[in-house]
Amino acid sequence: MMVQQVEIILTPRPRGFHLVTGEIVRQLPKLPKTGLLHLFCQHTSCGLSINENADPDVRVDMETIFDRLVPENCPDYEHTLEGADDMPAHAKSTLSGVSLTIPVTGGRLNLGTWQGIYLCEYRNYGGARRLVATVIGE
Repeated sequence: MMVQQVEIILTPRPRGFHLVTGEIVRQLPKLPKTGLLHLFCQHTSCGLSINENADPDVRVDMETIFDRLVPENCPDYEHTLEGADDMPAHAKSTLSGVSLTIPVTGGRLNLGTWQGIYLCEYRNYGGARRLVATVIGE
């Protein structure tokens, strides 16, 4: 059994749902023949998700859906000192989650044909995002 762990730094992106599969794969260590990749995002105002990797309209629609679920400038929010996008970003992060586990088969991520890894950036200016990638396998 082998365990490897690396920190991945994602390029800063604007608010939205961004396909980052390639950027993550480029920063991973050599993957085992069989195993698991666990990704953990070290932030509370963005998230990770697996979804459609072909049609970019899906990413636009996901942002629309999340913005309607958790609107900015709600008068009921108490945590407002860091900007109108901050408290909604925390709530959206809880909804999407901050970690993923992906099977590794034949030394590659075993994603479905139309699946890709999304960085769900919920802040207008979130900056570079750090992920911890843990690879377990043989």
